[in-house]
Amino acid sequence: MSCPYHPQDPQDSQSQPAQSAPGHTEQIVQQEGAQLDFSKDMSYGDYLHLDQILGAQKPLSPEHNEMLFIVQHQTSELWMKLMLHEMEAAVAKLAADQLPESFKMLARVSRIMEQLVHAWDVLATMTPPEYSAIRPYLSNSSGFQSAQYRRIEFMLGNKNAAMLKPHAHRPDLLAGVEAAWRAPSLYDETLRLMARRGIQVPAEALNRDWTQPYAASEGVKAAWLEVYRQPQAHWDLYQMGEELVDLEDAFRLWRFRHVTTVERVIGFKRGTGGTSGVSYLRKMLDTVLFPELWALRTEL
Repeated sequence: MSCPYHPQDPQDSQSQPAQSAPGHTEQIVQQEGAQLDFSKDMSYGDYLHLDQILGAQKPLSPEHNEMLFIVQHQTSELWMKLMLHEMEAAVAKLAADQLPESFKMLARVSRIMEQLVHAWDVLATMTPPEYSAIRPYLSNSSGFQSAQYRRIEFMLGNKNAAMLKPHAHRPDLLAGVEAAWRAPSLYDETLRLMARRGIQVPAEALNRDWTQPYAASEGVKAAWLEVYRQPQAHWDLYQMGEELVDLEDAFRLWRFRHVTTVERVIGFKRGTGGTSGVSYLRKMLDTVLFPELWALRTEL
């Protein structure tokens, strides 16, 4: 019989294997009955194809900071893929007069834009010497050549036929960009919706060449003023107008953060894609996507 006040005989302890009590986290996992064997079932990584996604970062330089540059742009492309998914569905719902569904999708697009805005905060931690070390390895590649971004711009009405050329070598990508270039924009579909609801929208705004950038119209502003002066009578159109303003507001912030981040990292050097860099991006800040929705505020 062992004495409770004295240590156990060393021989006794050696004769019995040590058994540690399960830790708190392990106990919870056991109690919850969590599945731990995925040799025959689909796992989280399988569902998300994480091997392919996490294996897609292939730095070309020996520099530590290139990983940041790659991940920043790859994650932005994933968010843009979701933006396009939501925007295309929103346009289809607009065309079918299904506004509540469209509102939900456009609200999501605005929140995605906020994610893209904050992504610049991470890239801004890259200093000029760090970027200069990887720049030679980028060759002429540039976000300017993003097919998804170009489709988003075209869907928002900023049409430019010259922007088809960077994708001419990839017929699969060109098809999607060109389709967005030829199709009515989100704003065009909104004006068509207003006309179907009995708002007087000028014919030239409804039957125009969709491949051309939208030009502001006094007649369209008058149509929006009718909606905004009687919001209760045109509540869904009024809400649509505000969804568009939210979206452009977020898009402007994204463009501004893009400019400031580029200036912070490379100054006024030319962009890798051949543009003037910051000077080009500053010019793009002046682009207004839904002009009448901003102009009417002065008159309310």
